[in-house]
Amino acid sequence: MTMARPALDPELRELAADMPLMSRLSPDVLAQLRRLPPTPVESLLAHRQVDRQEVTVRAKDGAPIPLSVFRPARTDRTTAAPCVYWMHGGGMIMGDRFSQLDIPLEWLDRLGAVVVCVDYRLAPEATGTTLVDDCYQGLLWIAEHSAELGIDPARVVVAGASAGGGLAAGVTLLARDLGTPAIAAQLLICPMLDHRNTSVSSRQYADGPGVWTREMNAFGWRCVLGDLTDDEIPPYVSPALADDLSGLPTTYVDTGSAEVFRDEDTDYATRIWAAGGQAELHVWAGGFHGFDALYPQARISATARRTRADWLARVLSPDRAA
Repeated sequence: MTMARPALDPELRELAADMPLMSRLSPDVLAQLRRLPPTPVESLLAHRQVDRQEVTVRAKDGAPIPLSVFRPARTDRTTAAPCVYWMHGGGMIMGDRFSQLDIPLEWLDRLGAVVVCVDYRLAPEATGTTLVDDCYQGLLWIAEHSAELGIDPARVVVAGASAGGGLAAGVTLLARDLGTPAIAAQLLICPMLDHRNTSVSSRQYADGPGVWTREMNAFGWRCVLGDLTDDEIPPYVSPALADDLSGLPTTYVDTGSAEVFRDEDTDYATRIWAAGGQAELHVWAGGFHGFDALYPQARISATARRTRADWLARVLSPDRAA
């Protein structure tokens, strides 16, 4: 039986009225979704003065990991720039490094940030820690090449949306536990944090079509976890499992009131506070999963994106980093 749900924001409800929705995923449907045209990155760059660099780093098993680096085109590179390391969404089973790239490119425009995005391997072809390890290798590359990239190593932010937000949280935990590299902040947009899929909000968004439902979430996690048993799943893969959230960099978490990840996201921020850390949490009333990426023209989306950018500007202030 479907549980009562928070009402959608009226403007979002109207905009999304004709959006095709699903309730479940299967291997066949996933294969169809992966055949859709890739993100047209050229159109995102057409009106921007941006220098683009394509590099490949190696995973621990030697597999290639493509990275794209976007830098504001400028002649003065005497002042090191902040960096946003971006992990894309897609349930850890689809998407590419250019997915939702319009979000961090806004920070390039406003803050002069260097944006690096990573093509981590996807499940079910890659399972377990492979995805988060791929992302961590990209972070190590940024740290090792910060001087030539013109990046201030004290102002590197790890960020991502949905699955990418979960991977960003996992990378941040991994960097903390390994002691390197330094991360100034983590920015988690409607992050996918908990494979258990048992929260109230998860159950609210079951048994019906949606942008991302409980059933779709279960499929994605099954693809990622592969043969791992519950007691073998590390917190780097499912960050909600982390017993200790102390020692993390300042954190931004946002989510919608009308989405499957609402409760696991708010719980993550609450546990950071409980461990003595700093977190800023926003739950956007009537927002469904990915609302601001799907409908950036909506008033609630513009507010969410502006609020996020304002926080990032404060965190990346050179005075604060010093």
